[in-house]
Amino acid sequence: MILQFCGLSGAGKSTLAKLVREKLSRKGYIVEILDGDEYRQTLCCDLGFSKEDRKENLRRMAFVAAQLSKHGIITIICAINPYEATREEIRNAYSNVKTIHIDCSLATLINRDTKGLYRKALLPDAHPEKISNLTGVNDPFEVPKDADLYVNTDHYNIGECAHQIASFTEKHFVLCTEMESKVVTNVIPLTSYQSSVI
Repeated sequence: MILQFCGLSGAGKSTLAKLVREKLSRKGYIVEILDGDEYRQTLCCDLGFSKEDRKENLRRMAFVAAQLSKHGIITIICAINPYEATREEIRNAYSNVKTIHIDCSLATLINRDTKGLYRKALLPDAHPEKISNLTGVNDPFEVPKDADLYVNTDHYNIGECAHQIASFTEKHFVLCTEMESKVVTNVIPLTSYQSSVI
């Protein structure tokens, strides 16, 4: 199972991913987090912040997530993930991908500004510290049309949001496992097939 988070910087994606992993790990699930910031320093260090590079960044993360998911690992793609087309591409390319929109108002994010990014993005254009490609301020974020789960860190505290995501994940992971089990159960054994042919 793959959870592709999407949301603006500072909305709480990384914090929520860690809390969700903690909650699910206590119940015996194996959870791996693919952090967008970490991947940009390693596997995706050759990429910038153009639209195409942002898309390629997510494609690489999704490929790794899919390899982990094959082995029953719940994998969280923790990145801004700003484009609807890329999110749909990932959903169509791999099985059991759930899109989770981590939402928070821009006003609250500017007030939080844990990394100082919004302050820099709002500086005058000629300022040497100006960031000109911050998603949600001067670079687009396309709100998901049909997210599987919507979480708002403006209206609910981080613990409540983590519980919401963990419960959703557990429910859908179990459903997925049951469906796969039924498929395996309905497969005709090779020996039976050979007997019928003979």
